[in-house]
Amino acid sequence: MKTRHFLFTLLASAAVLATGHSAAQQQRPIRLVVPYAAGGPIDVTARILAERVKDSLGTVIIDNKPGAGGNIGADAVAKAAPDGLTIGIAATATHAVNPWLYSKIPFNAATDFAPITQMVRVPNVLVMNAETAQRLKINTVADLIRYAKANPAKLNYGSGGNGSAGHLAGELFKKQAGIFALHIPYNGGNPAQLALLSGQVDFNFDNLATAAPNIRSGKLKAIAVTTLQRSSAMPEVPPVADTLKGFSIDTWWGLVAPAGTPRDVVAKLNQAFVAALNAPETKTRFATLLAEPVASSPEQFGAFMKSELSKYEAVVKATGARVD
Repeated sequence: MKTRHFLFTLLASAAVLATGHSAAQQQRPIRLVVPYAAGGPIDVTARILAERVKDSLGTVIIDNKPGAGGNIGADAVAKAAPDGLTIGIAATATHAVNPWLYSKIPFNAATDFAPITQMVRVPNVLVMNAETAQRLKINTVADLIRYAKANPAKLNYGSGGNGSAGHLAGELFKKQAGIFALHIPYNGGNPAQLALLSGQVDFNFDNLATAAPNIRSGKLKAIAVTTLQRSSAMPEVPPVADTLKGFSIDTWWGLVAPAGTPRDVVAKLNQAFVAALNAPETKTRFATLLAEPVASSPEQFGAFMKSELSKYEAVVKATGARVD
């Protein structure tokens, strides 16, 4: 009788331990890898969403892993266990530009990730120093192209570095417009903007969120946005595509898991983050960053990233930019 009681107690204890272990497993936090430094727009939007999915997914910890143009953080996600406990940000740079820009990259952008949902679209904007634009009588894209053709090799533009979004946008613009402007790379977006503000360069393609304060203060003149349609943040600014048909080169980012993550786990993550993206509070907070929430299915985001990877292959190769 004592033996039977002992076995019953042992089995009951084992069941309690197993249940407790399972609960602990379920309560483990999700790590969201942001491949850029803290404080930027990508980091801020990730933190906003992490806060909103607490009730549905539990704690989501932001893990900033900057370096190598985002490749270090993206690689950390690619090589993580596909259990849904590590997810990360996929961005224009990491999943569309860098595979063509870097001679060697430690992950395969097309096959090493399971898409969850797109998060954000942020327009880029063609801006000029307001005084320069007034002096050269440039108010529109057509004016800029006309001046460049009438004054060969007199214009220059700045960017945050070779292969940056601003560089690629500038080269695509030159190609489609049939003009020449000297590219001057700077060590980051802020130095490039300072060069524009001081009149060292004539125009830049900048992130709208970054350029907006100086546009509103009158220091910079917004010539056009780089999305196919006008931006709700600055509806008075026309798209480049109104003049150069099909011109489109904006900034986006979204969420991915390691390839091989079970479909039901991806579906659960998608459901939680899509609900967070569609929440009115999220839209309000993203609007302060001039970022438009874009919720999608895993299949839609996967197809979008594939198309962007293909598009930027031609753009990067046309610039000749390489990072070795």
